[in-house]
Amino acid sequence: MMQRTIRIVLADDQMLLRAGVARLLEDAGMEVVAQAGDAEDLLRKIGAHRPDLAIVDVRMPPSHTDEGLRAATEIRERFPDVGVLVLSQYVEEVYAMDLFTSGADGLGYLLKDRVADLSRFLDAVRRVADGGSALDPEVVARLLGRKRRDDPLEGLSPRERDVMELMAEGRSNAGIAEHLVVTERAVEKHVTSIFIKLGLPRATEDHRRVLAVLTYLRGT
Repeated sequence: MMQRTIRIVLADDQMLLRAGVARLLEDAGMEVVAQAGDAEDLLRKIGAHRPDLAIVDVRMPPSHTDEGLRAATEIRERFPDVGVLVLSQYVEEVYAMDLFTSGADGLGYLLKDRVADLSRFLDAVRRVADGGSALDPEVVARLLGRKRRDDPLEGLSPRERDVMELMAEGRSNAGIAEHLVVTERAVEKHVTSIFIKLGLPRATEDHRRVLAVLTYLRGT
């Protein structure tokens, strides 16, 4: 079966970086339908093209603080069928937490350095465009490492924390099993145990995975 061509709107105020990322995406068989240098132009082009995915820099003109993040939030509210992959120069935990508190489906947050790891970057692009999630491993490590009152993760075993970290990155059970060099059945048991220990209600597998990730992102 022929794989669909992913249509992307790309937003970054650095023209050379934007052009480079666009070239990488197009060489991988994707279509960059529009590019934007600021949040306002990004939102216009999302409305005009209705792409599968928006790739957005966190810091954009005019203030270079959180314009991209606010645009990403607006895209998710106004265009829920459009996936959003946010790129950031640094690990900004507050931005990541704010972004994911509304849900993780069709959402990703990566450091810009990950673009250099082309296979992982393209995997994240495809996953988010298809409605999945992708969270940068360094961001996950920072969030998992935070000390919190009544930390819901304290009851997890070291192996369950490993599984949780990879789950937060957006990996499937098969992907987690491959990374940890264990069987997929073993991963399924760990995932089930995580759901139980975090007190998550019975629901679809995908929904419970999202709830598990949001549990520690929210710090509850």
